[in-house]
Amino acid sequence: MTKHVVAAAADVPPGERLKVDVAGTPVAIFNLDGEYFGLMDRCPHMGGSLCEGRLIGLVESEGPGRYKYSRGGEIVRCPWHGWEFDIRTGKSRFDPQRWRTRAYAFDVAKGEEVVEQAYEAETVDVTIEDEYIVVDI
Repeated sequence: MTKHVVAAAADVPPGERLKVDVAGTPVAIFNLDGEYFGLMDRCPHMGGSLCEGRLIGLVESEGPGRYKYSRGGEIVRCPWHGWEFDIRTGKSRFDPQRWRTRAYAFDVAKGEEVVEQAYEAETVDVTIEDEYIVVDI
């Protein structure tokens, strides 16, 4: 795997997202309160751009008439057909056992560390290095 500097961390403030191309692969980077997560920018249903999707939360219920809203901005809804994915894991809210988008991990490190070290990862990692977003793919 190879690391790629894709943007400055300041380019993706909390609650925002950025679509980048990493070695020909479209990746959507999301900033959830200072934690960076990456998803393949393609809904597994029909290929809609997840980076263009609406960020929502969950409405949960412990029983009839009892509702609470949680995880605001941590779920992305595909703009084409409304399928929902957990930004932290890539799991589908529609059918998590069958559908998921690929999730990428992110990390923060100094720029000189990126240049001087060899990196290997099983999944694509996203890190912040000297205030730059770095994707490992």
